[in-house]
Formats: sequence, structure tokens, C-alpha cells
Amino acid sequence: MLAGTVILLGLSSLQACKTKKAGMATNPYGVAKEEPVAVKETPAAVEPKKEEEVLPPVKKPDFNFSNIQFEFNSVVLRTISYPILDKAATEMKKDPAVRFVINGHSSAEGSEAHNMALSRDRAYSVKTYLENAGISGSNLEVKGYGEAEPIQSDATEQGRVANRRVEIEIIP
Repeated sequence: MLAGTVILLGLSSLQACKTKKAGMATNPYGVAKEEPVAVKETPAAVEPKKEEEVLPPVKKPDFNFSNIQFEFNSVVLRTISYPILDKAATEMKKDPAVRFVINGHSSAEGSEAHNMALSRDRAYSVKTYLENAGISGSNLEVKGYGEAEPIQSDATEQGRVANRRVEIEIIP
């Protein structure tokens, strides 16, 4: 019975010596246990939204081409025409279904028959350049107008230079 008394005394002294700590509770045996502490719940790890693949806006082709100029009595493309033709090829590739007419022109110097052939050959020079740049020849039509459609007067050299040209237009 002495052993039972010692145990009883031990338990009562444990309860007498025990101090309550904040956030701690005791069970019926006098053993401290942690109470659940209110924890602010953070939102569950949110998976980043999968953004739809955003493609850059497709720019409409710019078919407003500058005229391609030629030297007197020549069908050879001038080097200053290359950037114009490269831009034209780039824009034409944006919509391969569009068809174009390449209109050749000349100044009034020389015979009418010669100017007609010269204007047509200038248009073919441009067509060949565009085909070499990857444009389908079936999308390119060639016309020669000779001296029939001047954009300036042939009375001055400046006017004659302006009239030695090739224009690229959309076929409606």
C-alpha cells in the first residue's frame, strides 16, 4: 500500500507544481498537450494560369508598292530598285492567293513600237526578279503600255525619267 500512496502523492504534487502555459492544456492525467493554434490559411498554391498562346497580330499585306525606275533605253533593274522589289516580294508572300499585274512604261523617246517592246521587257525583268524571290509566276501578269500612259510630261528630262517605270498593282 505504500507504493500506491507514493504514486498518489506523485500525481498530486505534479498537479500542484504544474503551471499553465498559454496555448497549453492538460489532459486528465496532468500531462500538458498543445492545443491547436488557429492558423491563417493561405490559399492553396495556385497553379499559374496557362495563358493561351498569343500569336502576334497578323499584319495585312501592304500592296502599296513604289514604282521601279529604269535607265534610258534599258531593261536592266537599277540597284536602287532592289529594296523596293524585296519589300514587294515580302508583302506578296503574306497572301499567296493575291494576283498582280506588272505594268511596264517608257518615255516617249524612240518609236512607238520600240517603246512598247521596251515597256513589256521592263515588266518581264520585274517578274523575273519576283519569281527568283519566291513569288509564283502564275500570280504575276505582265503588260506593256509603251509611252501611252505617262505620269509626267516628256518635255523635261525629269518627266522622262519618271515615265521610265514599272508599276505593280493588284488584279481585282
